[in-house]
Amino acid sequence: MLKEFKEFAIKGNMLDMAVGIIIGAAFGTVVSSFVGDIIMPIISSIFSAPDFGNLFVLLKAPADTTGVNMSSIAAVREAGGVALGYGLFINAVISLLIVAMALFIVVKGMNKLKKEQEVAAPAPAGPTAEDLLAEIRDLLKKQ
Repeated sequence: MLKEFKEFAIKGNMLDMAVGIIIGAAFGTVVSSFVGDIIMPIISSIFSAPDFGNLFVLLKAPADTTGVNMSSIAAVREAGGVALGYGLFINAVISLLIVAMALFIVVKGMNKLKKEQEVAAPAPAGPTAEDLLAEIRDLLKKQ
């Protein structure tokens, strides 16, 4: 069983998957920063909202609202209030769309490279008609 596990762990696909997961995690951080620091401020300025991530609907106010910044979803939740954070959801959807588009572009590029490799590989040369006829002739002579 240990030998089988060792063979499984050493396979190239396992290593490729590990590298993909690590790069994917780093890519997720970059996309989150891109959305939070570049895209969302632009969208926020268009919709005249100071912080798009803090767009929310207050469902239940905190019991004690003294000293609570009611314009921040984090402060409302920390004080014990309940808020529906649709701005954070919109941020997550935009992040998902950016990641999906990037993956689509990567997969499309890889498929294009695979097609080029398939076209570039010459078809194996089979025997010509004369070779086949000569082989049949030799087989008939042996009988």
